[in-house]
Amino acid sequence: MATDDLPETFHVTSDEQLRAVSNLTRHRIMAVLRFEPATITQIAERVGLAKGSSSYHVRLLERAGLVKVVRTRKVRGVTERYYAMAARSIVLPETGAGQPDVLMRHAVADLEASPPDGERHVGMMHLRLTDEQFAELGARLEALALEYRQLSDPSLPDVSLAFALFRPAPRTQAEGDSK
Repeated sequence: MATDDLPETFHVTSDEQLRAVSNLTRHRIMAVLRFEPATITQIAERVGLAKGSSSYHVRLLERAGLVKVVRTRKVRGVTERYYAMAARSIVLPETGAGQPDVLMRHAVADLEASPPDGERHVGMMHLRLTDEQFAELGARLEALALEYRQLSDPSLPDVSLAFALFRPAPRTQAEGDSK
């Protein structure tokens, strides 16, 4: 099964699915499977895990419906399974108040683990926007990301894109500060 045949989205709806996708190791396994199917051995090599650990995490993802076996073949009497993502993208439920955002935690962990001498484009801006401008910017960022996802080629090196557009919690005025 090529990634072109995958459904566009998989909506995480159960606690089991949320627990499965919330683990950084499983997040990295899903990144390996993003563009092409892989065996447990291939996944273990790419993520830097022992085969047993890789197998354990893939089984949890499979049980949660996030990955699936897309092809098998016999190799020296053993059935080798190739796993792929269940969909091109995973949609998580909205983060509840006080809960950490799983995607941003994983993105920061991946950024911190990336080669320090590699090319990066990281920035943060503080803006003041109307509700309409906020909605328009969010839609434009998402459209741009989807446009570039369509250009993705499995033969090219991986690139991760994470963006967050949000209204921060209101700041409290420090004692003694004046407006």
